[in-house]
This record gives sequence, C-alpha cells and structure tokens, in this order.
Amino acid sequence: MSEPVQKNSIRILGLIPARYASTRFPGKPLIDIHGKSMIQRVYEQALKSSTLSDVAVATDDDRILEHVMSFGGKVIMTSSTHQSGTDRCAEAAQKLPGFDVIINIQGDEPYIDSRQIDLLGHCFADPQTELATLVKIITSTEELNNINSPKVILNKNLEALYFSRTPIPYLRDKNNDTWLSHHTYYKHIGVYGYRSDILKKITALPVSLLEKAESLEQLRWLENGYKIKVAITDIETKAIDTPEDLMNILKEKKIL
Repeated sequence: MSEPVQKNSIRILGLIPARYASTRFPGKPLIDIHGKSMIQRVYEQALKSSTLSDVAVATDDDRILEHVMSFGGKVIMTSSTHQSGTDRCAEAAQKLPGFDVIINIQGDEPYIDSRQIDLLGHCFADPQTELATLVKIITSTEELNNINSPKVILNKNLEALYFSRTPIPYLRDKNNDTWLSHHTYYKHIGVYGYRSDILKKITALPVSLLEKAESLEQLRWLENGYKIKVAITDIETKAIDTPEDLMNILKEKKIL
C-alpha cells in the first residue's frame, strides 16, 4: 500500500480505535457493508483526508488486526483494558511516535466525510490549540432534547465552555419548543484532535466529577483547565451502534 502523501507541515496521525467486544453489537468493525468491512470503509475514507500524514487502526483483537493487515492497512495492537477511544489512541500514539497531532476517527462511521477530518486538522494550524472537536447546528427540537446527543456552548473564540446531555443554555422565559428560534444551539460531533503531548497528559488524569455526572469524557479535560477548540461543520455522517443501524445503512445502498 502506498503511503498517504504529506500535505501539511504539521504531522498529523489519524487513528481509528476499533474493539471487537461491543456490548450492543459485538464484532461490528468486521461487519460487511456492500462488500467491504466497516473498518475498511472508515480506513479508506480517512486516507482521502488532505491533512493526515498517516492513518492506522488501533485495536485489541487479533481478528481485527489480521483483517486490517489483509487489506493492506496499518494497524497497532493495544490493551484490552482501555475505557475509551482516547485511551486507546494514547497507547497507539506512543507506539507510533513522530506526530505532532493525533486525530481520533470514529470506527463506526463507514462513510465519514474526509472534509470533517480536514476541518479538525486545520484547527491545529494555530499553535495554541491543545484539543479540538466539531459541532453542528441543531435544527430540530427532538434533537435538542435527545440526551444521547450531547450539546455544547461556545465562547467568542470558538472554544467549548461546557458539554451537556441537556439543552444548554436554558432559556428561562421561553417555551422549550420555541428555543431554536431564539438561540443557536450546537450538538457535539464526536471526533477529536489532540496535540501529542496533551493527549499523554489528559489520559493520565483521574475521572472527574463532571465527567461522572454527564458521562462525557471531554468534561474531564475542561475541568482540569484544558481548552477545546471547536470548528463548526454542516456535515454529519451516520454511526452504526446496533444491528438496526446496519440495516438502515444497507437500505440506503450507498457505495463509495
């Protein structure tokens, strides 16, 4: 396999965490989607990014390891005890040194748009950026009130102030079903970028009180004083969390 062409003075590594033992959908990285596994589709989409210097899968399972090698992908074996994709990326980054920035690419979005990865990568053109993520404007009240879709509020420098599963800010004098007409709300798109030294530091932090309260790991970083740069995207791709999600993807007959 030919190496991705480096098109950026900052060396950025795209890492795709992939574990086999998913509670809701065991083995999902290896599921077939129109003739290719999900992990292969994510990998190939990541290779289209103009900002990444290299791409690798970080896994804890020999079946995924062997499969990625079979299609010519780069893959790193990591511990099975990691609690999050961020932790898995941190171990893989130590085994693949020499990169300035690590981008954590969700392994369950087979049609992730490389423009999202590029948008995140561009955040690190500013040497002050420690961490970065993406948000998208919320357009429906149903989405606004969905606790499985974290919301985020921003400061004027496009940095995250707080993430929550509940709608923030709360509009005290307005009915909830009219909030979107009075304020711009953002949902979090769960792809992260980290400077390599910052990734090492944040994964050494203990779980924080805010993180426990909301079950959102990024609150640990904010609570410890780290800044999270935010880029606004109008693109959102579908994740596969359950067999039902897979059936819906297959019905769309989208092939890349």
